[in-house]
Amino acid sequence: MDAQTQRQRHEARQLSDAGRLAEAIAAFRHLLARTPQWPEGWYELGWLLRRQGAADEALAAYAEALAQGVEAPEEVHLNRAVIQTDLLHDHAAAEASLRQALALAPGYAPARLNLGNLLEDLGRNDEAEAQYRALLAPPVASGAAADARTEALARLLTLPALRATDEALLGEAAAAARSGAPIGPLTRANLWFAIGRAKEARRHYDDAFEAFAEANRFAAASGPPYSPEGMARAVDALVASLEARPSSQAPAPAGPLEPLFICGMFRSGSTLIEQVLAAHPQVVAGGERPFFPQLASRLPGMYPAALAALDPTTLQALAADYRAHVARLVPASRAQARWFTDKRPDNVLLLDLVTRVFPGARIVLTRRNPIDNGLSVFQQHLDQRQAPYGSDLRAIGHYSAQLRRWEHHLEAALGDRLRVFDYDAFVNDPEGVLRPLLAWLGLDWEPRCLAFHAQPSSVKTASVHQVRRPLYADASGRWRPYAAHLRPLIDALREAGMVDASGLPSS
Repeated sequence: MDAQTQRQRHEARQLSDAGRLAEAIAAFRHLLARTPQWPEGWYELGWLLRRQGAADEALAAYAEALAQGVEAPEEVHLNRAVIQTDLLHDHAAAEASLRQALALAPGYAPARLNLGNLLEDLGRNDEAEAQYRALLAPPVASGAAADARTEALARLLTLPALRATDEALLGEAAAAARSGAPIGPLTRANLWFAIGRAKEARRHYDDAFEAFAEANRFAAASGPPYSPEGMARAVDALVASLEARPSSQAPAPAGPLEPLFICGMFRSGSTLIEQVLAAHPQVVAGGERPFFPQLASRLPGMYPAALAALDPTTLQALAADYRAHVARLVPASRAQARWFTDKRPDNVLLLDLVTRVFPGARIVLTRRNPIDNGLSVFQQHLDQRQAPYGSDLRAIGHYSAQLRRWEHHLEAALGDRLRVFDYDAFVNDPEGVLRPLLAWLGLDWEPRCLAFHAQPSSVKTASVHQVRRPLYADASGRWRPYAAHLRPLIDALREAGMVDASGLPSS
């Protein structure tokens, strides 16, 4: 390799390391046009394209890396599987890629763990259990394989058939969590979260809370702390942008399916209502689409101030891009459906952008008793970089109040385009809540919506097991056994006027 090519490769990798994706992609493309036999270059290009959300191009780059004899091809098959399931919803292709990785390297723990996760998402729990147990067999001292083994232990402990009954598994998990083994902090957090769920299933609430608190201690170290002042300023900026938007906009070009955006606080029922609606023949479940978060990150300037520069031509082009993104995800058998659900709780903070791209978009805003909601957030391992409030009870309460402040402005601005889905009202009167929601979407009543748990689907959220059982109401009021531990959350919510003295929602 000549010195110029070496220098250009180094510069391309520097661009990649700096997060300058577009420039790095262009640099790698330029290099690969001259040296197409460079397998590592194709691999790195695939990785960059995946980060940019260009699924088809990333798959093609990875395929070229394989064709050029890249080292560790099992890693390429694993990366292809992530794209196939997360970006393209092609779960059969993802399963095939993972099995190909394991055929090449049977001991490749990340592929086996991902295969177990995929099977669990698809509701094939017995097969998932077999994959997780296979990871427990070899003794591993440290490194990625040790983390995968520990993750498998945590996943086993959360499976419904094992969570409340397998004492040996719980004992092994507790020993591993307390050990001095070199386990990564996020993996150790997952183990403590799993122990908490197992203790809760046994109704050992004090022990469960202790485990969840320990889990959040490790999770908190993975990202920045929550800033109450920063969140309040962020909501102020969102409100100002919403109030300054044009009073009228040209409608987005019509498409075969209309987007239905489902968002709100994490753990407030978004997965449930998506699965309920997806049981209707006129609704296709899209799951958690990355389109709008990625778009917001690419806007020139800070969000939401950057929205002011979006002209009508740009907005129409973005709507067309979104429809092209959706078209890849809709099976031919559902092409005549009317609605496509885009379920990302965090899109609630991007609704000014969403409704500029799609001025007529329908929005379902999910809500739940804020104490139950806050407890559920505390019991779930959220990405600290995305949800820095999630590991601290008082921060959860403050964030909940600020989010509600933003939601009130959204309700006033969007009018009938926005509907609130009340999780607690729904579990107590499913048909009474669902009928008006379907009518608002222009859909006829469909009894299958209340048998959503029987529908074949992939669920890639923390609610995967909840939505595979019939509707139940025992998650409403589930905070009460933990009441003695939840004072920071309850006090923050009361100070914001969100709950009354008895813990019932007051706004």
